[in-house]
Amino acid sequence: MFVAPAFAQEAADQAVGETHTETGVAEGGAHEGAFPPFDASTYPSQLLWLAITFGLFYLFLKRVVLPRIGSILEVRRDRIAQDLDQAARMKEEADAAVAAYEQELAEARKKASQIAQEARDNAKAEAEAERRKVEAGLDAKLKDAEDRIAEIKTSALKDVGAIAEDTAAAIVQELVGGKVDKASLSAAVKASQQ
Repeated sequence: MFVAPAFAQEAADQAVGETHTETGVAEGGAHEGAFPPFDASTYPSQLLWLAITFGLFYLFLKRVVLPRIGSILEVRRDRIAQDLDQAARMKEEADAAVAAYEQELAEARKKASQIAQEARDNAKAEAEAERRKVEAGLDAKLKDAEDRIAEIKTSALKDVGAIAEDTAAAIVQELVGGKVDKASLSAAVKASQQ
């Protein structure tokens, strides 16, 4: 609301000599200029009310507020202790789980190593058996080949004498131009083979 300067002057003129409803003291009364809490004549009553108010406030704090704060702190301390205990238990469980995991992992590695070693041993044994089998087959084939070579050599050596006699007879006949004695030719070929 806007107040015109003339209305404000008129209201101020009417207010002179009236009592203020807020303080109950007429304007320009006995306490003019002094703030009531700083008035020296009211100090004893102010000190009395200060002591009574302080005492009541102290009792209120001691009987109501501090026990509540203490109980809240106790509950929080208990909760923190429980949380720390639970965290310690969970850490122990986690450590135990990690140890069990590591032990199982070590056992699995050991088992895998054993399985791999067994597989290597089995493969080596199978390869050795296969090698022996192949060697036995090769030895048998080699013996058969040697036997055949010996037979061929023996038959060839049997026929060499006859072939040598026939060849020598043919050569002598061509050179000499006559018949050759087979007994002397046979003796000469046998003498050359030894």
